[in-house]
Amino acid sequence: MADSLSLPIAPIAANYDHSSLLSRNPAFSSRLLPSKCFSSGKNKLNLSSLGQYSFHSLHHRVAPIRALDSDVPHPLHKGSVDFKSKKSYEQWDSLTSTFSGAANIPFLLLQLPQIILNARNLLAGNKTALLAVPWLGMLTGLLGNLSLLSYFAKKKEKEAAVVQTLGVVSTYVVISQLAMAEAMPLPHFMATSVVVGSGLILNLLNYYNILNRRIWQIWEDFITVGGLSVLPQIMWSTFVPYIPNSILPGAIAFILAVAAVTMAHTGKLSEKGMKFVGAISGWTATLLFMWMPVSQMWTNFLNPDNIKGLSAISMLLAMTGNGLMIPRALFIRDFMWFTGSTWGTVSYGYANIVCLYIFNSIGREFFIAATVGLISWLGITLWRDTVVHEYESPVRTLKELVFGS
Repeated sequence: MADSLSLPIAPIAANYDHSSLLSRNPAFSSRLLPSKCFSSGKNKLNLSSLGQYSFHSLHHRVAPIRALDSDVPHPLHKGSVDFKSKKSYEQWDSLTSTFSGAANIPFLLLQLPQIILNARNLLAGNKTALLAVPWLGMLTGLLGNLSLLSYFAKKKEKEAAVVQTLGVVSTYVVISQLAMAEAMPLPHFMATSVVVGSGLILNLLNYYNILNRRIWQIWEDFITVGGLSVLPQIMWSTFVPYIPNSILPGAIAFILAVAAVTMAHTGKLSEKGMKFVGAISGWTATLLFMWMPVSQMWTNFLNPDNIKGLSAISMLLAMTGNGLMIPRALFIRDFMWFTGSTWGTVSYGYANIVCLYIFNSIGREFFIAATVGLISWLGITLWRDTVVHEYESPVRTLKELVFGS
């Protein structure tokens, strides 16, 4: 993500009217440059003021993003980064991107054992073993990955988009194995393959700005309706058989999603309503992933003996992968991304480590190391972000994150 704007200056011929550079659209130029950069009474450019301005006021902060504006790509803050702190700011920008990209490692290690185990069972002819892997749950995760891939590709967050692409590909590999074992209906697999292939191609084209806007809008409508339909159905199904088994939540959500998208296209929504509909796909994908630890904790509550079947290393990898993305989400003030990553770190990874410790499935040393590591990482992230923005307190950082500028 670019954090500053540099203006190359070419030689200018004598007696050339500098204002002609901007005279075709003076309103546009006044939005880019302050009034002191123009001579009084005229629309001419004051080059001396521009030179001073370019060094101090064109190094923009990344904007705090309101929750409904989370899908806006590359917003800029109205303020500016002081020139003396610009280096540390850019270093933290680069470092948070590196952390986000490094999340690929724990997430890949998290999925790889399942892929290898499935391959071994297929080669041994033991197709029955793959029935233990729920294809519907994998499909739900795949839809969440696709939705978040579209979200991050639109924002040009390359490292986060790569993480979601890896999630799509690795989950699709597992689903392909389930289809080969006849644990997933073939028509469902074929439809999934079309959606996955289309989604990857469309996101790649959109990332490089070579996709027709209308086609991208159709894709966004698809993941919006799909995500909003799946979320309440998954939440409802978690508590079956304590509540009746029903497709009603998903059906109602589907109707509401189609109605919302239709109203958005026909101009019957307010500006705030349009932003809300535009943010649905990203938020539903985030909530799908956030619901996974809730489902896991509910299962732990009903069947405490199942906790022994959890892998402490898998929970640590989940905590690490989500935790590595927190600094970047905080740095660019993406409340949705920050919420999902923090929830995954604390409620999925760390909460299950706590459960494993309570039931004596892991040692005290492992638990203490995970606890100290998590607290230290969150503290350092918040402290460092406060320092590079030159704030007096991390309270301002959190305020910007939640409420925007």
